[in-house]
Amino acid sequence: MITLVMKYRRKNSISIKSFIEEFGEEFSEHVKEKLMELDSRTFLTRKEFENRLDIKHVEHLKYDCSNGLANSGTAKQMKEYSYGELEVVEGALYLSEKSFESKEFVEAPGIDDIYSALGSEEMIEDNGKQLKKLDENNIDYVVDTILSICPEVSQKYIDIVKGMVERSNNR
Repeated sequence: MITLVMKYRRKNSISIKSFIEEFGEEFSEHVKEKLMELDSRTFLTRKEFENRLDIKHVEHLKYDCSNGLANSGTAKQMKEYSYGELEVVEGALYLSEKSFESKEFVEAPGIDDIYSALGSEEMIEDNGKQLKKLDENNIDYVVDTILSICPEVSQKYIDIVKGMVERSNNR
């Protein structure tokens, strides 16, 4: 008799829809609906913690982040933007003070303003990060502001996805 053992491997990149399915049991319907507005432009990535996810653009767009150093002969530093970091603690949704940053990623301009604008009544610290609670009272502002900063997807991207969907429907 052969026994198959499969190890659970968490996905490091997930859609907003999958995020809601995985963590959103206690989110209100309005919070879920508002988060879904991010789904067509963004996806989520996680590194160290299963419940902490960074918001990234689906096209992996890169921006010059050399802060004027390019004019001094230094090579351009092209990085992908992160549009915030979500964390779920005990069923509640939070926005982190800072997004994950590395050689490849930097927080998009304006994202820190979103965190700063949120009230501090329901603020916690988790795994070394300051977090502010997202709920019915502030989710519209947070998502609308992220959407105002995060670019629309390109027509080329839309055409590629449309072609993939058509091919999968023809099987």
